[in-house]
Amino acid sequence: MQADKELDTRGLNCPLPILKAKKALADMQSGALLKVVSTDPGSMRDFKAFARQTGNELVAQTTEGADYVHLLRRR
Repeated sequence: MQADKELDTRGLNCPLPILKAKKALADMQSGALLKVVSTDPGSMRDFKAFARQTGNELVAQTTEGADYVHLLRRR
């Protein structure tokens, strides 16, 4: 799946990946896909909660080596 925008939050800990994703999503059109790459293991649960609270869709979460990849669709 091709993301419309990619956000690299490697090296940042909670809540920075969420805050940066929130800001990026605000600048995107409805239905657009945002890919967030993080090294924070807590980001897996954080992005689930973020999607629930904001109404954005968490399309996928994967682990690629030391990276945690989150794909969000803008509501």
